[in-house]
Amino acid sequence: MQTEIAVLRFGLGAKPGELSAAAADPKGWLKQQISGAVPLASVDPLPRSDTIYAALLAAREQQQMQRRVATQANTGQADAREGDAAKAANAVREVYQPQYRAQVLARAQSAAATDRPFAERLVHFWSNHFSISADKGAVFGLAGAVENEAIRPHVNGRFLDMLTAVEQHPAMLAFLDNQYSVGQDSEAALKAQRAAARRFGAVNPRRQFGINENLAREILELHTLGVNGGYTQADVTSFAQIITGWSIGGGKGRLAGGAPGQFYFRDNLHEPGAKTFLGKTYRQSGQAQGEAVLADLSRHPATAQFVATKLVRHFVADDPPPEAVDRLAKAFLKSGGDLPHVYSALIDSPEAWQPEARKFKTPQEFVFSSLRALNVSPQRPEEVVRSFELLGQRQYTPGSPAGWPDIAKAWDGSDALMHRVLWAARFADKFDRGLDPVELAAASLGSYARPDTLAALRRAASSGQALALLLLSPEFQRR
Repeated sequence: MQTEIAVLRFGLGAKPGELSAAAADPKGWLKQQISGAVPLASVDPLPRSDTIYAALLAAREQQQMQRRVATQANTGQADAREGDAAKAANAVREVYQPQYRAQVLARAQSAAATDRPFAERLVHFWSNHFSISADKGAVFGLAGAVENEAIRPHVNGRFLDMLTAVEQHPAMLAFLDNQYSVGQDSEAALKAQRAAARRFGAVNPRRQFGINENLAREILELHTLGVNGGYTQADVTSFAQIITGWSIGGGKGRLAGGAPGQFYFRDNLHEPGAKTFLGKTYRQSGQAQGEAVLADLSRHPATAQFVATKLVRHFVADDPPPEAVDRLAKAFLKSGGDLPHVYSALIDSPEAWQPEARKFKTPQEFVFSSLRALNVSPQRPEEVVRSFELLGQRQYTPGSPAGWPDIAKAWDGSDALMHRVLWAARFADKFDRGLDPVELAAASLGSYARPDTLAALRRAASSGQALALLLLSPEFQRR
């Protein structure tokens, strides 16, 4: 049974021959996967986020130029303004939609093909932990890039390195609008104050500027300490001041400078001076001040507890066993956030090896494990996009920074189950190749395949019907 647990619970579902490959040493099979970067498996390279972002800026510039020409040609300024919003939305869509679709397809192909399914699952876990949503136009075409550029290189490294890479990624900064956060005593604010005084007299220009607390709050609440991590609103405000200036290159005006689509620290927007956060005074200047805070957050006991709880909930049970959480939190603290040490503690936790399959698959897990069971890979992005729209987990669109829920009650409602039935029937119809259903059950479920399920497969009217029954069986729906 340990072989099935290693492949089905820790991995993404069994490909043909994978249960046999893990049988000799299931724990060793898992531990071999937790070193080094985890690149996309067997897919063509995708454009980097800075390339995508630069294309968007170019499209917007062209759209603005066309608007100026139209206005100068006396087509009516009111008419020009009326179409501005639609044209801007089209500019984003035309550049970003192909990138989003390519990222979704590459993720599905990698999940279907990878020989490191535990490592790939960890990528998906961390991508959901550091969640952004493609529903926001500014990050629509960058949603998969943060996973590929900030998470995959660091998933088997230090938590601090991944944390820093994610928070400084342009997709995260754009999602939470940190590039617009301006210190009230920053160079840009003081310059505006002097200009306003010369032009209007006694004017308070601070109304033009403000601290945006979005990124600071989500780092504390969702990425590190957790909502009960012991920080106050004053800490949120102070941290938001500390990371003013963390921005994206390639803007205009006070946002000018830097390579388009890359992290850029704008010193003119940064709130100067020492700041106190969680009772500690940080005297570093500029970008280093925020990085010092991230370093301390990555070693904080509350962060260890929060991360350990989420890992155990994801891999073991919706209600995480306290003993397992404590074991992982201690490994996190003792190693200074070295993630392979934490993963090893998870693998060595007896609670993770209980034979009962307690985790109900999310739609993403259901689709990816189905692809692996039949050893097939999607070739067109629209088929992947449509699958997840039907099943209610449209890729990279959790709807909030909290990410997709990781418990059964979020996914096992009657409507959701009916959509799974519909999807399984379509999938079976498309990929039915006359495979022996009992042999397929053995290859994909091993000893988890129940006698009742095997009997139902033998009674099926066709191999396609048998395949759909297998995918919808209780043992295939859980891991």
